[in-house]
Amino acid sequence: MKPLHTLIPNHITYLFSDIDDTMTEHGKLPAEAYSALWELQAAGIEVIPITGRPAGWCDMMARFWPVRGVIGENGAFYFSYKNKKMTRHWVASPEERQANQKKLLKIQDEVLKNIPNAAISADQFCRVFDLAIDFCEDVPPLKDEEIAKIVKIFESHGATAKVSSIHVNGWFGAYDKLSMCRTFCQEELGFDLNKNQTRVAFSGDSPNDEPMFSFFENSIGVANVKNFKLTHPPKYVCTKESAHGFVELAHHLLKESTP
Repeated sequence: MKPLHTLIPNHITYLFSDIDDTMTEHGKLPAEAYSALWELQAAGIEVIPITGRPAGWCDMMARFWPVRGVIGENGAFYFSYKNKKMTRHWVASPEERQANQKKLLKIQDEVLKNIPNAAISADQFCRVFDLAIDFCEDVPPLKDEEIAKIVKIFESHGATAKVSSIHVNGWFGAYDKLSMCRTFCQEELGFDLNKNQTRVAFSGDSPNDEPMFSFFENSIGVANVKNFKLTHPPKYVCTKESAHGFVELAHHLLKESTP
């Protein structure tokens, strides 16, 4: 991973970014990080948060945050709010979602039976596509082997499982953050992401961001990404962790975008 200051973002106009422990710190969005979103927007750099957080949260973010759109539940959908109109793009029909939720309930029962210290995420009631198992947000931190066991249970049922900094998220369907990034760029921004890498950057912090780190030429990790052993680490890394790292990245982009 190269130091952030070596990144020359002359053409970057879009920043896709993870939220938890990338924009936030200890579960909060600091004023400096929120201000950075406004500063980026004012400078013509549009931010699109990409998160494992649920649909209910993403609707609020798309409406109230200074962002171009929000990709949620690890790529299951995007929301874009413009001119008092909300666009919602889903990867699956209501019938498919209902069928998958029944299968996820079986997984939920098995996880809670076999890993009693785990819990269903407090935001599960806002979710449409996935099941989020809390391993450190509102519960005492689980051991690595317990987290690995949760992943194994998901996968034994044919589900995809990804580990974030706080949850194990599991779902049915061939999608991830990167696939919805491509869709968002094509449908909302009007360009092919594969052919316009220089216009876009991504920032993240954890294993579920690896497809993004691997794909993006301008992939940046906040410093806490060093806490994980990643097969595909980001190309660049900030000197600061979490929200402070996001602010560091924003200021670097803003400095480079200043005439």
